[in-house]
Amino acid sequence: MASAARADVTEPASLAAAFDAAAGGPGGQLHAVVNCAGVQGPLGRRSHEVTLEEFDATYAVNLRGALAVSQAAVVRMLPFRYGRIVHVASIAGKEGNPGMIGYSATKAGMIGMVKAQGKEYAEDGITVNALAPAVIHTAFLDTQPAEVVAYMTERIPMRRTGTVEEAAALLAWMASPECSFTTGFTFDLSGGRATY
Repeated sequence: MASAARADVTEPASLAAAFDAAAGGPGGQLHAVVNCAGVQGPLGRRSHEVTLEEFDATYAVNLRGALAVSQAAVVRMLPFRYGRIVHVASIAGKEGNPGMIGYSATKAGMIGMVKAQGKEYAEDGITVNALAPAVIHTAFLDTQPAEVVAYMTERIPMRRTGTVEEAAALLAWMASPECSFTTGFTFDLSGGRATY
């Protein structure tokens, strides 16, 4: 049975409550977690124009929050020697996007975190992987100026955005028992933009 819960990834107590609810109470089994919390942070400014406070706010959700999600999930998975942890990173974490220093850096950090955690829990039946999408067509994308969407789409060899259904299908597999021999890995969903 799947469960969706809203939690504040910057507050460990919020995560604990959400995960306990999903597991049917404290001590229940938590099979899989998909962390898709993220903020864009400052946009369209070069690094020297971004304040450290703005950077810290992005870091608090995108990277520190991802670690908090992993920590809360792992302690509930270790007793059962089974679990799937999936974090939604970004192509920006692999390639870096100009004018998005906080977002690019924290998503790159998330990818490094996933590599480390994948190795740490490889013998415990717990896999930790990430998804690095390029542009996915969501309602948010419809609010962006046409020239911004065109710029992003032109960088994708398939010349289109990804769909929510494509992302959901890959995330579902990554969180399933079938994803049993892959850990510490970042899957691309980029229409050919990333090839490494």
